[in-house]
Amino acid sequence: MRDENAGISTRLEEVANLLEQQGANPFRVEAYRRAGQTLRRLERPVSQVIQNEGISGLDALPGIGPILARSIFVLSSTGRLPMLERLRGETDPPALLASVPGIGPILADRIHHDLGISSLEDLEAAAWNGRLESVAGLGRKKLAGIRDSLASRLARGRRGALPEPRDQHPVSELLDVDREYRSRAAARDLPMIAPRRFNPKREAWLPILHTQRGDRHYTALFSNTARAHSLGRTRDWVVLYADGAHGEGQWTVVTESGGELEGRRVVRGRERECLERYLAEEREPASGFPGRR
Repeated sequence: MRDENAGISTRLEEVANLLEQQGANPFRVEAYRRAGQTLRRLERPVSQVIQNEGISGLDALPGIGPILARSIFVLSSTGRLPMLERLRGETDPPALLASVPGIGPILADRIHHDLGISSLEDLEAAAWNGRLESVAGLGRKKLAGIRDSLASRLARGRRGALPEPRDQHPVSELLDVDREYRSRAAARDLPMIAPRRFNPKREAWLPILHTQRGDRHYTALFSNTARAHSLGRTRDWVVLYADGAHGEGQWTVVTESGGELEGRRVVRGRERECLERYLAEEREPASGFPGRR
């Protein structure tokens, strides 16, 4: 019990320390630190709380609300804490997608870039809503295998979890966070982290932003994927992460290179919404909505 709870507490405390170093909201820093202390004092293993009471049992613990309950649930169920990975600069969406049987590195890179898919939950949704069928190299047999694999893999982590209504994040909000990040990065007004991937000298070159919109916390970084490096887009593609009481989300924002949206900042996978919003903005030029770069 002590080892399990202490291990989770240590990671939560590391999140608090990194958030503090990176200039995040002090209340958010203290929330992670307090959660770590709560689990160190807990007399039952976290896994037992989850087994008996689900995620609501974590939410009911002193100082642990729905956001932290979700993080603790994921960490206990999967051994991973996505928040900590991105604060360390360790995230690698194509590698995560490539871990699914039937999806190799090349196909994973194509899915991530073309459809803006960065998580297994988004991959599963795309496998059922028809979006994944548009990717070259995915036949019906392979698609069925991916669905089965994801259903099995996500079942454990999904049990008792809160819903993740990603659609609540409007493209206008996502593009505004993107605008803030690129503006402050250009002004050298953000802390720098040393990503662990594609950075053999461990240089602190990657700006990181922590910001809020309502009750939603956002983290923004330039993309540090193999494709971003190979195409010279590490100062154009921006990855946004959001977490709030109702769930988490991840998106990639890029400058579109062709079509109706050429030169515009676009949220991958939500191009139609972006186009509709830009058209509305052109009808109301005083709105101040972020447009061409």
